[in-house]
Amino acid sequence: MNLGPTEILLILLVLVLLFGAKKLPELARGSGRALRIFKAETKGLLDDEDDDKNAKYKTEEQRQIEARRTTEAAGHFETTDDQYRHDTER
Repeated sequence: MNLGPTEILLILLVLVLLFGAKKLPELARGSGRALRIFKAETKGLLDDEDDDKNAKYKTEEQRQIEARRTTEAAGHFETTDDQYRHDTER
């Protein structure tokens, strides 16, 4: 099914008549946002699946190192938070 220029113009005309010229940009923006969110979420799910697949091949030492890194990173954020509170209290 090939759409030529005439068919595309006819479809655009019907869309403008149905939704009005002011609503079309809003609809396009909303659709774009929804697609971006969907894309980000699917990428996150795929990344999680890859992490789960790789986790079964890790040694116990590798798991311990990752756990330490996660703990250290959390501690760093708490320290930064405390410093911020201390600076703003002055």
